[in-house]
Amino acid sequence: MTLILGLESSCDETAAALVDSERRVRAHRVAGQEAEHSPYGGVVPEIAARAHVDRLAPLVEGVLADAGVSLADVDAVAATAGPGLIGGVMVGLVTGKALAHAANKPLVAVNHLEGHALSPRLTDPDLAFPYLLLLVSGGHCQLLLVSGVGAYRRLATTIDDAAGEAFDKTAKLLGLGYPGGPAVERAARDGDPRAVPLPRPLVGSTEPHFSFAGLKSAVARAAALGDHGVADLAAAFQQAVVDCLVDRSRIALAACPQASAFVVAGGVAANGAIRAALTELAHEHGKRFVAPPLWLCTDNGAMIAWAGAERFAAGLTDDLGVAARPRWPLDPAAEAVRGAGVKA
Repeated sequence: MTLILGLESSCDETAAALVDSERRVRAHRVAGQEAEHSPYGGVVPEIAARAHVDRLAPLVEGVLADAGVSLADVDAVAATAGPGLIGGVMVGLVTGKALAHAANKPLVAVNHLEGHALSPRLTDPDLAFPYLLLLVSGGHCQLLLVSGVGAYRRLATTIDDAAGEAFDKTAKLLGLGYPGGPAVERAARDGDPRAVPLPRPLVGSTEPHFSFAGLKSAVARAAALGDHGVADLAAAFQQAVVDCLVDRSRIALAACPQASAFVVAGGVAANGAIRAALTELAHEHGKRFVAPPLWLCTDNGAMIAWAGAERFAAGLTDDLGVAARPRWPLDPAAEAVRGAGVKA
C-alpha cells in the first residue's frame, strides 16, 4: 500500500489530502475563498495566490495530524502543476517540491484536469478504462475518451466559454452572487425553464464542440428587458446548458461504442439537473453513468492525491525542476478548434 499527499491550489480553493492506493481518503481539508472574492463577483488571481500562501502549510499540517502520520510516512507528494491561475499553481507546486525535497520523497506533478478525469475511479473501483468523460468545470468543457493514465483523446471542446464560466457570468448578471454555479441552481428551483426563450448554441449541428458565449449574451439581453424574473431566467439558462451538454454528449457516445461507462466530472458535475439529464442519456445508450460524490466534483486535494497515486503506480514521477503551467491540455495532439485558442 502506498500513501500519497496531494496539494491543490489552481484556482480559489486551497486543499490538501492524504489518499492511499486502496482508495481510502485518510484525510482531506479544503479552505475556500468566497469571502475574499465575493465583493468582486469572481476570482481575483492576486488575492487567490496570497490566500494560498497563507493557508496551504496549515492545511498540510492538519491532514497529517488528522491521519496520524508524519511526512516520513508518505510515499510521494503530488501537487497540481497546471493548468490554472499561474500564481496559485506556483504556490502549490513549490510547496510540493519543498516537502518532497525535505523528506526525500518522489514528486508527482499532476495535471489538474487529470485530477478531475481520474477522480471517479477513487470512489468507483469498478470503473474500467476506456470510458467517455464529460469534463465540465469553470474553465473547461470537454469530451474525452479516457484510455488510461496519461492517455486521453479529446473529442470535443468549447470554442468560447466553458459551461462553468457561463454559470458564473450569468449569476453575476442576475445579481446572485459568487460562486455562481450553486447560486444559479438554487434560483432555478423556483423558476420555469420554459419561460424565457434562449438559444442552444450548436445543438443539432454535426460539429462536435460546445459554445456558451451566445447563451450568456442572450441571458444578458433578456435580463436587460426586465420582462422576466430572476428565477425564470436562471431556470431557462440552466435548461439551455443541460440541452447543450446532452446534445453534444450524444454525439460522443455514438462515436465511442467501446466506452465502458459515461462519466461526468468537474465542478459543474455537482449540478443536480445536469446529473439527472446525463444519467438518462447514459441509460438511453446502454452505458453505466458514473459521477464522483459532490464533494469530489469541486476542486480538492483528494483528486490530486489519487491522480498522483495512479501516476506513481505507473512509475510516472517528476524531477524538482518541473515547471508550473498556466495551460496544459490533456490531449496535446488534438487539432486546433476554431475560436478556442489556447483554451483548447
